Amino acid sequence: MKSGGYLVLNQTEALVAIDVNTGKFVGKGNARLEDTITRTNMEAVDEIARQIRLRDLGGIIVLDLIDMEDRRNRHKVSQALQEALSTDRSPTKVLSFNDFGLIIMTRKRVKQSLERTMCAPCDYCEGAGWVKSPVTICYEILSEARRLSKQVDDVRHTTIRVHPEVSKALRTTEREVLEEIEAHLGNVDVTADKHIHQAQFDFAFI
Repeated sequence: MKSGGYLVLNQTEALVAIDVNTGKFVGKGNARLEDTITRTNMEAVDEIARQIRLRDLGGIIVLDLIDMEDRRNRHKVSQALQEALSTDRSPTKVLSFNDFGLIIMTRKRVKQSLERTMCAPCDYCEGAGWVKSPVTICYEILSEARRLSKQVDDVRHTTIRVHPEVSKALRTTEREVLEEIEAHLGNVDVTADKHIHQAQFDFAFI
């Protein structure tokens, strides 16, 4: 936003959460913190109303404004939000504004949001937005090595195919994990393959 504050929008299956942050804006001169917060929130509700229309957001929307101590300021911001939403063609309703700075509102869902219309879930993270870290995969490999050691007999050599980041972790920070894997399976050759998913690994025995 112009003041230096910013919004963080997070769309889930159940609701949309919009978080307001002051960012680099700390007020001017001897301005009170409460005045700085109120000014940021006033600017935020205008931008929130615009983003809601722009992105076609619907259903339950939770606004996490910056907490204001003065009830008059909370009322002022709430009124500004109502005015900003008054031009929205889709029916909206502000349900509550609590002392923690949370505003719960609803907007009639007419169609999928712009994000859902223009985007598809990532094949790599399967839409979660997160993947398991290389360290986590190292310990999953160790767990699988323990299980396989009880099932595979007469193993002379083991090759484990992993993502390069996992290979790097096994050879550096998680070297002890690799040593424990070798304690279960004997000599292990770790092969890095950039085409493999970071959370995937394969065992090959000779």
